[in-house]
Amino acid sequence: MLHLISNPIGVMALSKREIHRFFSVANQTIFPPLVSSVLFMYIFGIAIGSRIDLSATGTTYLNFIVPGLMAMHLISGSYENTSSSLFIGRWHNHIQEILLSPLSYIEMVLGLLAGGVARGITVCMGVWLVSLFFAPSTIAHPVALLFFMVMVAVIFSCAGMMGALWAEDFGMLSMWNIYVIVPLALLGGVFHPTSMLPKPILIISHFNPLFYLVNGIRYSMNGITDTPASVCASVAFAMAGLFFVATVILFKIGYKLRT
Repeated sequence: MLHLISNPIGVMALSKREIHRFFSVANQTIFPPLVSSVLFMYIFGIAIGSRIDLSATGTTYLNFIVPGLMAMHLISGSYENTSSSLFIGRWHNHIQEILLSPLSYIEMVLGLLAGGVARGITVCMGVWLVSLFFAPSTIAHPVALLFFMVMVAVIFSCAGMMGALWAEDFGMLSMWNIYVIVPLALLGGVFHPTSMLPKPILIISHFNPLFYLVNGIRYSMNGITDTPASVCASVAFAMAGLFFVATVILFKIGYKLRT
């Protein structure tokens, strides 16, 4: 990938702009998911979770849902950052500044991607940090966690850019997140072990790609997974590569960028 970057200074400048953009409005981009996570941990993890027996998995219900919450907010944060940034750029027509800059299409995507990845990982680790107030825990596989966080953030940062190019208004912009991404994430095992599901639904859940991403994060955090970690890693890597290539192609053909 590095040999494809001929203008690293330009990529860094665009990346810094994207990262500064979401940090400058942290009360909208970082703190809300942390507050909602605290409420989920209290209501589901403490109030209700004490009545759910997961002793067979070797963990408590609270420690089970923390990786799920990390994955859910990693997905949402990454998607929302790039989708809003690119769509607003199109809406106000200052996307032309990027298109006219001495950056290749890959470099443009990488610069925008950096903001989504940084926001997603920041929120993801923030959820883990606030969880320590409820149930102290360690990270079972730090390298695996870094891998899955980056792969998931890349997938949904690219998905956010594709959504921003497709959308014609703010309603269309949020449609994919509300009606597709969040439901698939929740059905992927954020709050429940899929082994508790009836067999027909369990089989169907294995066709949900977010099932593997959520399980990858959970394996990294506490070693628990409903499917082999190697399968989760393969799905995550393949999806990240596919989404990145698709996003670069859309930029290259100028899909809704020059109109």
